[in-house]
Amino acid sequence: MDQLTSSTVFWLTTAVAFLLINTVILRALQKRKSSPAAAAAAAPPPVVQGVGLVRFVRAMARDGPLEAIREQQAKLGSVFTASAPLGLFKVTFLIGSEVSSHFYVAPDSEISMGRLYEFTVPIFGPGVLYGVDLETRKEQIRFNWDILKPRSLKASVGAMAEEVENYFSRWGDQGTVDLKHELEQVLMLTASRCLLGKELRESVPGKLCELFGELDNGLHLISGLLPYLPIPAHRRRDRARQRLGEIITEVIRLRRNSSRGAAGTDENNDDMLQCLINSRYKDGCAMTDAEIAGLVVALMFAGKHTSSGVSIWTGVHLLSNPNHLAAVVAEQDRLMASCPGRTDDYHRLDYDTVQEMRSLHCCVKEALRLHPPVAAVRQAYKHFTVQTKEGKEYTIPGGHMVVSTILVNHYLPHIYKDPHVFDPQKFAPGREEDKVAGRFSFLSFSAGRHACAGESFSYTQIKVLWSYLLSNFEIKMVSPFPETEWSTVIPEPKGKVMVSYRRRTAPK
Repeated sequence: MDQLTSSTVFWLTTAVAFLLINTVILRALQKRKSSPAAAAAAAPPPVVQGVGLVRFVRAMARDGPLEAIREQQAKLGSVFTASAPLGLFKVTFLIGSEVSSHFYVAPDSEISMGRLYEFTVPIFGPGVLYGVDLETRKEQIRFNWDILKPRSLKASVGAMAEEVENYFSRWGDQGTVDLKHELEQVLMLTASRCLLGKELRESVPGKLCELFGELDNGLHLISGLLPYLPIPAHRRRDRARQRLGEIITEVIRLRRNSSRGAAGTDENNDDMLQCLINSRYKDGCAMTDAEIAGLVVALMFAGKHTSSGVSIWTGVHLLSNPNHLAAVVAEQDRLMASCPGRTDDYHRLDYDTVQEMRSLHCCVKEALRLHPPVAAVRQAYKHFTVQTKEGKEYTIPGGHMVVSTILVNHYLPHIYKDPHVFDPQKFAPGREEDKVAGRFSFLSFSAGRHACAGESFSYTQIKVLWSYLLSNFEIKMVSPFPETEWSTVIPEPKGKVMVSYRRRTAPK
């Protein structure tokens, strides 16, 4: 979640700091737990070290993570270890679906995030997620899954559509805008409406964008190493987090003191915040106001990065590929004409209609394939063995940091035909290339035990947004196709993305 290269370097540097802290403890545990049989199961991965390691890091900075990791893959294969001098740390890279199973499905006792994400505690809060013990975190993640189920999404589509319609009603008949800025703004409005309710969305609309912006700006390379260092960016981050907590807790307090959400009322579970208020731990206890506020901040922060970046890339690719754009516009015209009960009010759009947007869905998924999170990082506590596509076996020792190279996986030519080409038909019936090599071929929302609870919410939010834009405007790129900004959590287009628009006059 800097300037040196990419989000990969951010995660790796953060993780390395914790690895250095834990090195002595881990080595002691390994001596006690490992056996000669386990160690001899297979050879360790090939190693890049010394001058080779320096060149690898320089390539990451110069060429970006995709090309740098692929260069090492060509030399060493799909499993290799980057080793620092004196054994200070060892980072093993896993490339491809065939070697990914243990990374995504093994229990936390064998491989987990460990303390790698503790830098998020000042952002989310000390009482949630990476600021609490594993069992509590699991229960809080269960709450997230509960509020993001299709039942909740069905109730949220109308609210999303209303926010989108209201926002773009400010556009004139024609004009030029920075698409990146516009989509970031409207997505924050739709997320806050669904997660926090209409009353809060209406009371502080601009303030929420500003406060979450300060949380973003407080996330630097140094934040991963020293998250509480008293630098100006961290002070602004902490003030923004305190104010967000106050705003959210005030709404929670008002709801607890009212009849809203009580059993039998018409407003029961009408937004995701109320669902969190009604949630209970296994022991029957409700969450505290601070815990609820922390989960809301975490959900919005994660959603902001994923939905914002992907929605912009979806637009950039569609506007740069006329044939795919024409197919999606035709699909929208057909669906909007048959949308039940819809006249001139777009917010009458329903969940079932959004599910029928198959062409648009494939476009969003292809944008996710091309521009996913660079990597996922975990720490291995026990030895485990992987087998490559070529049949080679390697044992990754406990104590290694392990990296699943999501970005590289999405560009593997034996899985995706013409992997650098934007082609939404990769996911169409009959091709479905993401299923060629099994369940770990498409990892934008992680997989296995670590699958993202917000996947359906993100797809729905992006499709509602682009459905409205393409149904109501003709949009053209003004800027050249943007380069990738690698320093963000989810790689985004670099700089402004200027587009021109003209309001469509055809009947909707």
